[in-house]
Amino acid sequence: MTRSSLAALFVTLLSAGCDRDREPPSRPAVAAPASAPRDTSTVLDDPSFRFPGASRVVAIGDVHGDLAATRRALRLAGAIDDKDDWIGGELVVVQTGDQLDRGDDEPEILDLLEALEQKAQRAGGRLYVLNGNHEVMNVAGDLRYVTEDGFLDYRDVKPSSVTVARQLETFEEKMRGRAAAFLPGGKEALRLAKRNVAIIVGDTVFAHGGVLPGHARYGLGRINAEASAWMRAETRRIPQQLDGPSSVIWTRDYSETPTSERACEALGRTLELLRAKRMVVGHTVQDAGISSACGGRVWRVDVGLAKHYGGRTSVLEIRGQEVRPLTPVDAAPDAASPPKPTP
Repeated sequence: MTRSSLAALFVTLLSAGCDRDREPPSRPAVAAPASAPRDTSTVLDDPSFRFPGASRVVAIGDVHGDLAATRRALRLAGAIDDKDDWIGGELVVVQTGDQLDRGDDEPEILDLLEALEQKAQRAGGRLYVLNGNHEVMNVAGDLRYVTEDGFLDYRDVKPSSVTVARQLETFEEKMRGRAAAFLPGGKEALRLAKRNVAIIVGDTVFAHGGVLPGHARYGLGRINAEASAWMRAETRRIPQQLDGPSSVIWTRDYSETPTSERACEALGRTLELLRAKRMVVGHTVQDAGISSACGGRVWRVDVGLAKHYGGRTSVLEIRGQEVRPLTPVDAAPDAASPPKPTP
């Protein structure tokens, strides 16, 4: 059997019966490796992952290749109108990752969010788009959740280097354009490299899976920088802090119901280290809608926005110390003013 055939068989076996990404495909990571700096004051004071708050901040969870769902969420947030123009003024929106996989509109979503980042900033607001586990999986060459259309969208992309061209030989032919676009140094990998994995806006921490105490001590700025360098092909191996079930993009410690006492204690230590009041995470679908745990110190915003998961629409609004989910009830589709909250 040829190397190409072996790779195709491997992808097929991975895909069979693996609709829900319950575990990462790689080895477990250590949240705070031995190489982490002993003096944490420098990494905790790093301003690179800290951004000013706003009178109104809205968090949007996983959208997974569904452009219509992405637009519905942005409109519900009061961010855009029916022409995709920014109408949010000084509104700050954070999308917590997972734009890719399971849907057919990935290039359109990436383009829309990139354009809105610029429009929001010109209007005095901000849109922060984070990388989740599915962005990282694509850069790592794990394409098991890509749709057929997701391969067709990138079929004409050429490898960015001789090294990438050699790597493409291990992929099934229909996958090679997609891999060329997303492997480190590829055009989409370079776009993803401009984003962060975890940030703080005002007094709220945002991450796809969650920030554990070890991540905070290691340094969110350091994690962000290592992720970007890898996506730009400046380093060869996936950063340890992105690799495994305890990583920032994979952990579900704060998202499971019921949330354990141990997880809430870890959350408290993390927030104390980062001088923050709460955390917002995606990654794990909340069947009953946006939920909170640990006395309101963590909010889970993955509600299955994408058609793949049922297409429920809800976003999280933060106004000062008031935090509440919003749903489309009593909200006009393109209203500039924020909708009424869910009771």
